[in-house]
Amino acid sequence: MSKPFVAVLMGSDSDLPTMQATLDVLKTFNIQFEAKVTSAHRTPAATHAYVTDAEARGCKVFICAAGLAAHLAGAVAGITTRPVIGVPIDCGPLQGHDALLSTVMMPGGVPVATVAIGSAGAKNAGYLAAQMLAVADDVLALKVKEERAISAEAVQAKDAKLQEKLANA
Repeated sequence: MSKPFVAVLMGSDSDLPTMQATLDVLKTFNIQFEAKVTSAHRTPAATHAYVTDAEARGCKVFICAAGLAAHLAGAVAGITTRPVIGVPIDCGPLQGHDALLSTVMMPGGVPVATVAIGSAGAKNAGYLAAQMLAVADDVLALKVKEERAISAEAVQAKDAKLQEKLANA
């Protein structure tokens, strides 16, 4: 069996600029991934076939990005029992609010872990997938903890600069 991987599915190729943040986070942690454009509405059979095949090949987490009606994450969650993370894309007249509601409002028993709208959510989807995989991977868990520590140090350094600036004002 191949190494566990994350499948990053996008409803449209126009989602890639937002979802690049997800791919970058996965690369940071050396997590294998596949990225694919597939649609819950326009290519439902292909979506179903891919999810089933990816699960059989070792996919452990699905990250699904979609805008507007945003049914991709829900459609995937209906096919697999692997964790599904939904990323609402900030597009259309409602700037992703419709996608957020479509992604988060799943029926009981078919969960989708939904992150924020847009690039912040895309970044968090990558981190959340890393944390999910880290449950069974001690080396990855250490990397995730180290990344958190680096982030905390960066905030503390910014505060130190602010305090210095205020003291010299």
